[in-house]
Amino acid sequence: MPQTDSPTPPDLRRHAPATLRNRDSILAVLVRALPGHGLVLEVASGSGEHAAFFAPCLTPRRWQPSDADSDARASIAAYAAAAACPTLMPPIALDANAGTWPIAAADAVVCINMIHIAPWSAAQGLIAGAATILPTGGLLYLYGPFTRGGRHTAPSNQTFDAGLRARDPAWGVRDLDDVARLAASHGLALDETIEMPANNLSVLFRRS
Repeated sequence: MPQTDSPTPPDLRRHAPATLRNRDSILAVLVRALPGHGLVLEVASGSGEHAAFFAPCLTPRRWQPSDADSDARASIAAYAAAAACPTLMPPIALDANAGTWPIAAADAVVCINMIHIAPWSAAQGLIAGAATILPTGGLLYLYGPFTRGGRHTAPSNQTFDAGLRARDPAWGVRDLDDVARLAASHGLALDETIEMPANNLSVLFRRS
């Protein structure tokens, strides 16, 4: 009988173009801001490209990716398999809005480009959850565009914000003052704000 080739399994990896543009600058901040060891929980890992890039660079820290979306978790798992990094953990299902997270403790929480592409309740859930699982001095790291004092920091951010709100009125670029007040109400103090490329910010909170 003639041989038939077995079907090629589908490539489940997603691709987020912004990842290649921002990962090196984010890594530079994480290298100095994260504790030297322990567990880093990434909330809303998306495609998994950041996780696959950061984990090998941040060893011996363990990197725990997560996402609420099953297709995103499949992409994360595919990138993790390709990376073959022992400190990159399998992705877990985590909804920032959930009252209880499936992880009891982490030494740091990282969330990249999420709170503006989600309702404000997602930011509230993220901060409340991080405050629950972080130790004293633990880091909550946020990355993305922010307004400051109610004003956009660049015309491109204003255009981006308008596009987000056209897609979903509950989305939008968040004001740093609002995020900092929310964090403070959960015992997370604003520690540092770092200007990043493409008019983004790295925002570091510490558990007090």
